[in-house]
Amino acid sequence: MEEKKNLLTYAGLKKLEEELHDLKVVKRKEVAEKIKEAREQGDLSENAEYDAAKDEQRDIEARIEEIEKILKNAEVVVEDEVDLDKISVGCKVKVHDFEFEEDIELKIVGSTEANSLQGKISNESPVGKALIGAHTGDLVEVEMPAGIMKYKVLEIQRNI
Repeated sequence: MEEKKNLLTYAGLKKLEEELHDLKVVKRKEVAEKIKEAREQGDLSENAEYDAAKDEQRDIEARIEEIEKILKNAEVVVEDEVDLDKISVGCKVKVHDFEFEEDIELKIVGSTEANSLQGKISNESPVGKALIGAHTGDLVEVEMPAGIMKYKVLEIQRNI
């Protein structure tokens, strides 16, 4: 089975690369230092600092592995090449939400970058899936647990 590609915007890729660098260069050193200090306190069997540092080390290594896996299969969406004729990953969309009778702006991003509080929705989310491929003026219906949401695509822009 082919591993699925992780679609990333350029900004998302940069952010992951920076986090990876920080984890490898800064965090690894910090946690190694904490482990060393905790070891010097003697008895490790009742040493809470040592246990906490070892847990932190495990978390750091797991996150490094996770990011490396994402980056290995990353496919960067070149926003300049986004076809503004239809919605795709890497574009900003203005839609009219019929349930709340309001216009909202959404950025369609790869799943690793999704952040609903910032209006960044994943191309794999129900709304993202439904919007991908839609054109300006299209009515899009999304089946949600709470019922059917209806959106009208008002505008498609590059996500700049």
